[in-house]
Amino acid sequence: MDQLALLFALLLGAVVTVPLGERLRLPAPVLMTLAGIVLAFVPIVPNVDVPPEFILPLLLPPLLYASVQRTSWRQFTANIRPILLLAVALVFVTTAAVAAVANAIVPGVPVAAAVALGALVAPPDPVAATAVAGSLGLPRRLVSILEGEGLFNDVTAIVLYHVAIVAAVSGSFSWPTAAGELVLSAVVAVAVGLALGWLSNKLMGLLGDATLQIGLSLMVPFVSYVLAEELKGSGVLAVLTTALFLAEHAADADDVMGRLAGNTFWEIVDTLVTGVAFGLIGLELHNVFGTADGREAQMLGWGAAITGVVVVVRLLWLMPATWLAKRLHTLRDYNEEIPVSWRETVVMWWSGMRGVVSVALALAIPLKTDSGADFPARDEIVFIAFAVILATLVLQGLTLPWLVRRLGVRADADAERELERRLALRAAKAAKHRLREIEAVEELPEDISERLLRRAYDIGVRISPDIVDEERREWFARRVDRMRTVQRIQREMLSAARHEVLSARNEPGADPEVVDRVLRHLDVHSLR
Repeated sequence: MDQLALLFALLLGAVVTVPLGERLRLPAPVLMTLAGIVLAFVPIVPNVDVPPEFILPLLLPPLLYASVQRTSWRQFTANIRPILLLAVALVFVTTAAVAAVANAIVPGVPVAAAVALGALVAPPDPVAATAVAGSLGLPRRLVSILEGEGLFNDVTAIVLYHVAIVAAVSGSFSWPTAAGELVLSAVVAVAVGLALGWLSNKLMGLLGDATLQIGLSLMVPFVSYVLAEELKGSGVLAVLTTALFLAEHAADADDVMGRLAGNTFWEIVDTLVTGVAFGLIGLELHNVFGTADGREAQMLGWGAAITGVVVVVRLLWLMPATWLAKRLHTLRDYNEEIPVSWRETVVMWWSGMRGVVSVALALAIPLKTDSGADFPARDEIVFIAFAVILATLVLQGLTLPWLVRRLGVRADADAERELERRLALRAAKAAKHRLREIEAVEELPEDISERLLRRAYDIGVRISPDIVDEERREWFARRVDRMRTVQRIQREMLSAARHEVLSARNEPGADPEVVDRVLRHLDVHSLR
């Protein structure tokens, strides 16, 4: 098996583990990691040969871009304080705690290298957290916090990591220089993200065609990441800024086909890239164990100690931080999404799994310093990092569903239904208002006007039947049954039409392009 065959095996696994995870009620990323571990010890499977400097630019931009599609600028600004308190500050605290312990227990690890280890294991993985938490029916506010934490702690951790690596490689460190680099990195990233977001939005309007727009959207996160990195900015923050800008400004309410096709495309990309990323985590285990050189037991002890630090520090920080967030939330009228009970705080604590970013940063540690000497304790740092990643990802990922069920943490179904009902009323009122505007300038027959008015109500009732009384709800249910019968027969009729047109592809003299054009017309009609 060569590297290309291994890649296709990971892509296949990414697709297969989704339904398998749903059947087993286990997170697909965790299953892919376990599959990678199994593959790593199969003799015919080669060692992964991906240059470390390519892992972040290839895997992180599409994963971040896909994650941002599920959030909004309003949600981010409303939660900026919890994000800073529960995410960014926690990265600094975790980095400091891990660095102190690693410097004390691991021989030959200087402070700068220990800080690099702390930075690379500090950020919980946004992909793992949202993939695991999103499938458990957790309250939306909790998922929003995990998404915000996952997106913004990467920025902080990567900047800290780069500062520590520079200090370890060069042998010198300056706090003013590090602070200046942090500020400059953020400013450059935001500028690049906003500029590229604006340019991409304009290009989307010029392209028009959904296929070209989706192709552009695939390139945008990679360009944003690489351009920011070339300009000494944070590629992660640049992708985040670009994605938030496009999510806020690029939405066209009437572009139904483009939106459906775009959402489907990015769901596919998210599934495949996530599977490959977590499969690589498992596959790298074989290489990591090869660096132990007979010291597996000792290194596993160090890994267990650092894992304990990471897990305990998160709990010790989240408890008072959540209390403070609640206190500030009570004192001021902010529309923030914060954990509202100790059970939700415990779930958020146990959702702190490490993943793709930690792997990429661990593998990207330089082999040599500027003086030509070996990077201090590089093998030990990489081994400990993978121990933390696997312990948190596999152990916490497999037990999180059980913990959620045990604590009884569930989404607030009543609040979701109420929001759905209000949106249904707004949609129906908007449709009715637009009908009245048209009637003011056009003379419509009375029967058509009444039919359109009923359809305006139908728009809302289809979304939320609770907006009408019981009698009208029963009447609407009967209408829906009749319409479903008609639609079922129409689907069968359209299916027969599609089969007939498709069979014409193999007939003598048939032009495949014409056949496909007619088939697309039938497909669009079926979708409508």
